[in-house]
Amino acid sequence: MERRQTLAACAIAGACLWMDLPGVACLGLGVLAAFALGPWSHGQAAGTWLLKASVVLLAAGTNFGEVLSIGRDGLGTAFLTILIAGGSAWVLGRWLGLPRDVILLIGAGTAICGGSAIAAAAPALRARGEDVGVALAVVFVLNAAALLVFPSLGHSAGLDAIEYGRLCALAIHDTSSVVSAAADWGPDSLRIATITKLARALWIVPVAFALSACAPAGESPRRVQIPGFLVLFLAVSLLVELVPTLRPAGVELAGLGAAGLRLALLAMGLGLSTRTLRVLGWKPLALGLGVWTLLTGAALILC
Repeated sequence: MERRQTLAACAIAGACLWMDLPGVACLGLGVLAAFALGPWSHGQAAGTWLLKASVVLLAAGTNFGEVLSIGRDGLGTAFLTILIAGGSAWVLGRWLGLPRDVILLIGAGTAICGGSAIAAAAPALRARGEDVGVALAVVFVLNAAALLVFPSLGHSAGLDAIEYGRLCALAIHDTSSVVSAAADWGPDSLRIATITKLARALWIVPVAFALSACAPAGESPRRVQIPGFLVLFLAVSLLVELVPTLRPAGVELAGLGAAGLRLALLAMGLGLSTRTLRVLGWKPLALGLGVWTLLTGAALILC
């Protein structure tokens, strides 16, 4: 059974690359295959690894000075939108009667960068596996919805490529979905979305430290770590900036990174299990949807 799923994953991946399918189509094919053949046990791990590796490859095609400039200029916007998402998550979650950790995890995932933020916040909170699973399920569903909704939303709002890239970075959860949604609008949108989202992802560290104060009494929180792929992104971008002869190769590597992100979405879809959907009750989904709607509205104003 496992071998059949692995072969199916390879075949679908080849088809996605050959037909140059967008991220939403790759994710959809992965989900359909998971329901038809059963979830691929390596799907989530492969998707996470591909996401991080692809983001690092994208750094080879970016300008380090631009990374610093966009990150610096977006500090105020990032802080404001994180405050909006976190505050609204707490108010709405308490009104819905959800457990504290579920509220905090969904708030962190919506405010910063989806599954990566949840993974960083969970040890700081000493959160239960069940609560982490609920938060990840909410993020997965909303990521998939964003790939369908945001291109039309950008056109309806009359945004240009730069504004749309910024909208994706501010309002879509996971980096893979941000990049996939932005890539449909061209290289300018993709560049702005990638850099803005990664600069925003650095907020994982202070937010995780703040959440560590919410750890159960008598338990010391685990050490908060800076995501390694973010450090590598900055290092690769700086290296290409300092060694101009690497820039042509950097452009090619960035192209591989864009393809890798589509495969990351495919792998995550292939790893979807019915258990993920079973743990997703209406209240956590309502919380995620409500916070996401407020955050998207704020992002449209700010972008």
